[in-house]
Amino acid sequence: MSAFNAINDLKEPKKTTRDRKDDDEGEEEEGNGQRIQVRNKHLDELEDDVLYHLALSTKANDLVAMFNDVKFVCLGGSPRRMEEFAFYMWQQLKTDIPAGQTLENIARATDRYAMYKVGPVLSLSHGMGVPSISILLHEVMKLLHYARCSDVVFFRMGTSGGLGLKPGTVVITEEVLDGMFQPHFEIQILGEIVRRPVTLDDGLIKALLLCSRPDDDFDVVTGKTMCTSDFYEAQARLDGFICEFSEKEKVEFLKNAYNRGIRNIEMESICFAAMCRQANVRGAVVCTTLIDRLLSDQIDAPADQVKTWDKRPAVLIARYICKKMGIAN
Repeated sequence: MSAFNAINDLKEPKKTTRDRKDDDEGEEEEGNGQRIQVRNKHLDELEDDVLYHLALSTKANDLVAMFNDVKFVCLGGSPRRMEEFAFYMWQQLKTDIPAGQTLENIARATDRYAMYKVGPVLSLSHGMGVPSISILLHEVMKLLHYARCSDVVFFRMGTSGGLGLKPGTVVITEEVLDGMFQPHFEIQILGEIVRRPVTLDDGLIKALLLCSRPDDDFDVVTGKTMCTSDFYEAQARLDGFICEFSEKEKVEFLKNAYNRGIRNIEMESICFAAMCRQANVRGAVVCTTLIDRLLSDQIDAPADQVKTWDKRPAVLIARYICKKMGIAN
C-alpha cells in the first residue's frame, strides 16, 4: 500500500478547539504555594552545587534574588526559537527594560543551552532528544528549588511530525507514549531499567485548548504524542542512512499509531512529562506539525512557511501566561 493512500481508512481526528469549547470548559487547578519536590537527599550535603550547563552555581550566584519570581518555564529545542520567544514575551507582558539594555542569554558562558528571563518567565533551549532535555531539566529544576520558587508551570513547545493532520496544526499532548506505544519513561539506572509514569495535567491541557480563538488561522487539537529515541528509524522514515523495513511496514506502523490516538511524533515529551510528575509540577506539551507522516517523510515546505508554523505554540502559551497574569493580550 502506498503511504499516500494510508489516510483513507483511518479514524476521524479529535475535535478542534472551536468544536469543543461549548462541550468541555474544564477547570484548572490554581496555585497553592507548591514548591518543586526534590527527590535527592544528597543535595543537602553539597557546599556548592554547580549547575554546569547553565553556567550558574549556588555559591557564585544569588539564585533566590535572580529567580525567585519565576512562575513559567518555557522550553524549546533551538536557541534561536527561545530567544525569539523571550522577546515575544517581553512585548506581550509589556515589560520595561532600562534604556541601553536588552535581554541577555544568562547561560552565555556555556555553549550548551540558552536561557532568558522576562519577568516571571524563563525561556530555555533544550536541544534535541531525551538525553539533552533530561540534562537541562535536572539543572533547571534544581535551580528553581534553590531559588525557592512556587507554583511553577512548565511548557515544552516545538515542532513535530503529524499523523492525519494538516501541516501547521497545533497539537496539545493529552498523553505520551514511547516508540513501543507504552505510557511510561524508561531509564537505565545502576544496571536496571526504571519505569516512570508520564501523566500530564488535564486542567492545564484544557486551559491551553481554550486559548485558541475563532479568528486564528490554524487549528488546535488534543491527542496522544509518540516520543521516540531517534528521528529516522524509530519514526519509521524511509529516507535515513539506514532503513531495514519496507514501505508497507512503515505504513502499517504509522496507521497503528494513528488508530491508538497518536496525532504527532517528537523526541522529548516522554522525559519532560516524567520529570514534571517527579517534581510535582504541572506541565504541558504544545507542538506544531510540519508534515503529515502518513503522506511523506521529508519536510519540504518553504522556510518562511515553516517559521510561521513554528511560532504557533508560542502564541497559545503566551495567551495562557498573560491570562494568568491578568494582562490584556
